[in-house]
Amino acid sequence: MDKRKIELEASEALLDIGVSIPLIRWKIPIVNKSLGIRLTMRRPKLGNQIRIARKYLSMGVTYGKMQAMNKDEQMQFLAHHGKTIAQMVALTILRGKLSGIFAPVLAWLLLWLADDTFLLLANLHFIPLIGTQHFTNIIKSC
Repeated sequence: MDKRKIELEASEALLDIGVSIPLIRWKIPIVNKSLGIRLTMRRPKLGNQIRIARKYLSMGVTYGKMQAMNKDEQMQFLAHHGKTIAQMVALTILRGKLSGIFAPVLAWLLLWLADDTFLLLANLHFIPLIGTQHFTNIIKSC
């Protein structure tokens, strides 16, 4: 099987299954367990893909540049675009028609309750998988 085809199938499976992000964790010392609330990012609907694309393009940073950033550049990127990243992640969690209304609230919760590592990793690994390949196939068939 072609390597590119395997990568596409893996990204399709990841988008269908979703990526779980821990929002809040509580450690219960008596029973030595931890409880928490997890949110799952899944493939967004076309309307949210458009919103995500606008936010991504407004950052002015390519995927390759994000991967090549050192620690100082990551901190500068987070300072300038942290809110936008949280909004993009919120749009992949809230996938319905009213997501534009509730996404800012969820983005605020993600900023203050979720670990920044999860947000940055989710943005770096999940958002680039959301593409226009299916949409371009539809345009070609017209």
